Amino acid sequence: MSGVDRMTRAFWRVTGRRVEVGGDQAWLDAPMHRESVIGDNWLSDAAAAIGGVVVRDEPGGGLLPEFAALDGPHFRAAAVHPDIRDFYERTSLWRMEVWTGWNPIFQPFGEFIARYFGRRVQQLTIPTRPLDTALGMDSDIAAIVAPDGRQSGAGWIRRLRSTGAYVYSGFYRVTTLPETTQPSVHVSFPLESGNVQVFLRPRALSDGSLELLSTRGTFGTDGAYLTVSRGGIVHATRLPLHETFRLYVDDDGVLRTDHVIRIRSAVAVRLHYKLTRTQA
Repeated sequence: MSGVDRMTRAFWRVTGRRVEVGGDQAWLDAPMHRESVIGDNWLSDAAAAIGGVVVRDEPGGGLLPEFAALDGPHFRAAAVHPDIRDFYERTSLWRMEVWTGWNPIFQPFGEFIARYFGRRVQQLTIPTRPLDTALGMDSDIAAIVAPDGRQSGAGWIRRLRSTGAYVYSGFYRVTTLPETTQPSVHVSFPLESGNVQVFLRPRALSDGSLELLSTRGTFGTDGAYLTVSRGGIVHATRLPLHETFRLYVDDDGVLRTDHVIRIRSAVAVRLHYKLTRTQA
């Protein structure tokens, strides 16, 4: 662990609150990693923690075994376009192309994070130059299967096709937060002795599109969180990071996604994904 990493973790411990991920804050219990280089090395430890196994390269493997797991008082999966449901349930059958557009004010910060953190630890490296993603992005689904045969979550590993460099390595599942009865999409990005977690509230639009929102709110509601662990004691803080995803089928029948990341109220970066099904 570098000196900068130690200082960063110390800062989050001081500014965060102590949480009991094995008790009242079990909703924040998510994979962490023992080493500084993340990549996809955390998968085996996450599976071992529940006595399960990692299943990779499964034809038709998806982020969610059933999209209807998100059904609740404010959302119905059946109201969403079938292609969107198929993407979440059979993610490995979809090919991804990505375009990025940074706010010029935030781009130097994004490049700094990518160069001195993301590329070093192989995690959370948002491309900062349009040509970085010119050849698209590879997508690998790794299901973590519990002893009873159920999928407890899925790792989604994304790498630049041009270089093989890791962009994101996230763990996807459905979680219901303590302040609501509406399930959310729960994405966690393992880090050394910690993680970044995002809870996204689903909303079906009248045209069959899907919105996923991480909004402002109090601790325990949808949004972004960072946790750090030291000596078995976990501290967590809510981050001023807000994301919006809109998945929709365009007039030509192509599945697309608009992804906006905001720091507080300012747009930091916009990403656009074109998703193409590779198999019938």
